[in-house]
Amino acid sequence: MSIEVTMPRLSDTMEAGTIIQWNVSIGDEVASGDVLADIETDKATMEMQAFDDGVVAGLLVEAGKQVPVGTTIAVLAEDGETAEAAIADAAADAPAAEPEAAPAPEPAAAAPVAAVPAPSVTPVPQPMVAPIAAAPSAPAQTPAGGRIKVSPVARRIAEENQLSLTELTGSGPGGRIIKRDVLARIAAGVPSVQSTSAPVAATPAPGTGTLVAGEEDLSGMRQTIARRLVESKTTIPHYQVSMSFDMASMTDVRSQVNERLAAQGAKASVNDFLIKACALAIRDHKYFNSSFAGERLVMHGAINIGVAIALPEERGGGLVVATIRHADQLSVREIAVKVKELSLKARTRGLSAEDMSESTFTISNLGMFGVDHFTAIINPPNSAILACGAAIEQPVVENGEVVPGLRMTGTLSLDHRVIDGAMAARFLQSLKMLVEKPAMLLV
Repeated sequence: MSIEVTMPRLSDTMEAGTIIQWNVSIGDEVASGDVLADIETDKATMEMQAFDDGVVAGLLVEAGKQVPVGTTIAVLAEDGETAEAAIADAAADAPAAEPEAAPAPEPAAAAPVAAVPAPSVTPVPQPMVAPIAAAPSAPAQTPAGGRIKVSPVARRIAEENQLSLTELTGSGPGGRIIKRDVLARIAAGVPSVQSTSAPVAATPAPGTGTLVAGEEDLSGMRQTIARRLVESKTTIPHYQVSMSFDMASMTDVRSQVNERLAAQGAKASVNDFLIKACALAIRDHKYFNSSFAGERLVMHGAINIGVAIALPEERGGGLVVATIRHADQLSVREIAVKVKELSLKARTRGLSAEDMSESTFTISNLGMFGVDHFTAIINPPNSAILACGAAIEQPVVENGEVVPGLRMTGTLSLDHRVIDGAMAARFLQSLKMLVEKPAMLLV
C-alpha cells in the first residue's frame, strides 16, 4: 500500500506552504528522518522530513507552488511495491470530485435572485512520472524589476561559495535558481567570481548604493507577518511605558560570569540576563503571564519567554519568536545555551512549530544594533512585550553630582484590556530591581 506525504503544519498559524525545492527525485530510497523538501511556511523556510521508509514514486507538486496544509504532495512506494501501483493506489484513495448540480430554472415571474456559487472543488494533483527538472535554459537574467528569482537556500549556498547569481542557470519554475543549480555549478568546478581576473566589487559605502525601481513579491512568511501585525495593532489597544535601567552592575557581573563560562565554551549575553530577570519579575505580576480571551483572562502556569530572532536575508528575512520554556526555572547559563541553539537553528534549518509555540511574554532587543530606544508590537496572544535598547554611556546625577553612567531604556508595549498603567509601572519597578542587582539572578 502506498504512503502519501502531505503538506505538514510546520507552525501554529500555518495554513499553506510553498515547496521551495525537492531534495529527492523519483526512484530515490528514503528513510524516516530524511529531508524530502525545503518548505516555506508563514514564518520561515524549514525542512520537511520523511516519517516512513520507502521509494519516491511520485512528486505531485512542483517546486515554487503553494498548497494548503494536508494536500498530498508526494507518494512513497513500500517495499516490493512498484511506483505505478503506488500512484494508482494513491489516486484511488483521493476523494472524487462531486459534479456540480445543474441550476434550477427560475420562475418567469420571480424577481431576480443572486445566484449562490457552487462549492469549489480542489482538483487532485496529478503525479509526475519523471523527476522534476526543467530543461536547461540560459543563465538567469535580471528581470525588469531588478530581482533574480532564487530560493533562499540557493542564495545562501551561492554566497558562501562566492558565486554570482547572474552566472547561474535556473531550472526551477519560471527560471528560479534552486539548490541543485548552485550545487551543479560548484561540482562543475567553474571559477567563482572571486577567482576570476575581474576585480571583486566591494560593499558600497553608505549612501553610494544604486536603487532599481520595480516590484518584489512578498514571501508567504512576510505576508503572514504583515497580516498578524495589522491584526495585533487593530485589535489590541496598545500603549507604552518606559523606564531607564542602570546597567553598570549587570555589565560587571556578566563579565565575571563569562570568565567562568569561557572554559566551557559558553557565553551569556545581556539579553540572557534580561530573559531571566523578566521571568522572575513575572512571578510577582501574574497578569503579565496571561492572555485576553473575550469575557475572561487565560492565566498561564508556565512562564515561557519568547525571544525575537531576525532571520538573514538569504533565508527570506523576517522575524521569528523562539520560546524559552520555564525560563524562571533555568539558570542564566542554561538560558544562554538554549537561545544560542534556537538562534542557530532559526537561521539555518528553521524552527519547528514547537520551538515557536506557547510563549507567554516576549522580549525584542535591538541593543546590539546600537538602537537606544524603540517600541514593539505585541505578539498575540501575549499581553506584553519588552523592547530593549542599547546600554549607552551618558551623564547621570547621583547624590547631587553629575557622574558617568551606563543606562538602558526598556519599553513595555501592553494590552490595556489586561494591564493598566499602574500595573505596568510596578512590573518595571520589579524588573529594575533585578536588573540593577543582578546577583539575584544567579541565586
